[in-house]
Amino acid sequence: MKRIKVFTDRYPYLGPAIWILTVEYFIIQLIVATSWKVTAYSWRFNTISDLGSTTCGYLDGRYVCSPLHSLMNISLIALGFLMSSGSLLIYQEFRERTSTFLGFSLMGMAGFGTLVVGIFPENTVSLLHILGASLPFLLGNISLIILGLSLFSRSKILQTYTVLSGVISLIALAFYVTHHYTLLGIGGMERIIAYPQTVWLIFFGLYMSHNEYFRPRKISK
Repeated sequence: MKRIKVFTDRYPYLGPAIWILTVEYFIIQLIVATSWKVTAYSWRFNTISDLGSTTCGYLDGRYVCSPLHSLMNISLIALGFLMSSGSLLIYQEFRERTSTFLGFSLMGMAGFGTLVVGIFPENTVSLLHILGASLPFLLGNISLIILGLSLFSRSKILQTYTVLSGVISLIALAFYVTHHYTLLGIGGMERIIAYPQTVWLIFFGLYMSHNEYFRPRKISK
C-alpha cells in the first residue's frame, strides 16, 4: 500500500480521471441499444444485461437479440476495472478515516462484481452473472451512503445528494428483487438501482479534480 501511496502522490489526478472515464458505460449502452434489428431495445422493458446477451431468443419472456453484445460486455468489464482501480487510488487520499476505508473497499468490490457480469453474460452462467450483479447493486449503493456521510461533512447539499443516491437505489433494489416494477418496468427499475452509482463516480471524479478540499495533497519530501 505504501508504493500505491507514493504512486498517487506522483500522479494525484489519475484516480479521479479513472472514475470520470466510467462515462463510457452510458455511451456504449446507447450505441449497443441502437444496433438492435429484429426488435427495438426497450429502456423500460429490457434489462441492462439484455444488451450483453450473446444469443438471440426469448429470455424470461423478453425477446433479446443484441448484435453488439461483445461491445457491451467489454464495456462492463472496463467499468468494473475502472470502479475498482479508481477506488484503490482515490482511497489513498483519505487513508486516515476508517469509514472511507470501508466505503472505498465496498465500491472496489462492486467493481469486481461488475467485471464478473461482463465476463458471464446473463445467458451463460446465470448464477455467476446474478452474484456479480448483486455486488454493485447492494454493496456499491451501501458504499454511497458511507462515503456520503464521511466525505461531505462540509457540504450538506452534496452529502444529501450522495446519501440519497444510495438510499433510493437500495429501495429500488427491494422493489426489483420482489418483482414490483411499477410503471417503470423491469428495465426502468433496474436503472434506478444502477445509474445513480455511476453518475456519482463521474461527479466525484470531476469534483475531486476541481475542488480545493478534495484536491489530492502533495506530500513534502
